[in-house]
Amino acid sequence: MRKRLLDPTQKHAASDDPNWLNLDNLADVEVTSEDPAHPIEAALLPNQASGWRAGGRGEQAIRLFFRSPQRVRRIRLNFVEAETERTQEYVLRWSHDGGKTFHDIVRQQWNFSPQGSTSETEDHHVDLPHATALELRIIPDIGRNRVPASLDQMQVA
Repeated sequence: MRKRLLDPTQKHAASDDPNWLNLDNLADVEVTSEDPAHPIEAALLPNQASGWRAGGRGEQAIRLFFRSPQRVRRIRLNFVEAETERTQEYVLRWSHDGGKTFHDIVRQQWNFSPQGSTSETEDHHVDLPHATALELRIIPDIGRNRVPASLDQMQVA
């Protein structure tokens, strides 16, 4: 048996895995809002440092529209919150008809705490044979609405 210790501070690099889709070339993106200092590209493209942050509070949506249908087998999401204790919910959905209808993949809640749980990485293994769109809806602070939504990284394979 071979064993390696992972560096918990190392960010997953999209360019290290040839199976990750090049979203810059394959998809168009829609977003409900964005902070100019943290645009959506910072969460979707490899080797970006800042991630995406919404331009306002409340529920936010990120939609990827593939220019041609894609077989999607994996979706990795990474969220980071080191400052505010909060409960976040997200819903990940997909479409096979260009976004006319969406089907839920997963609905997930996570509790962030600066004293403990400051990041959430979810690696969803799926089989979406003809995906034309993916949608991520984020409620960043259930019931309190104190912070804007954010997404450190989203990768699709």
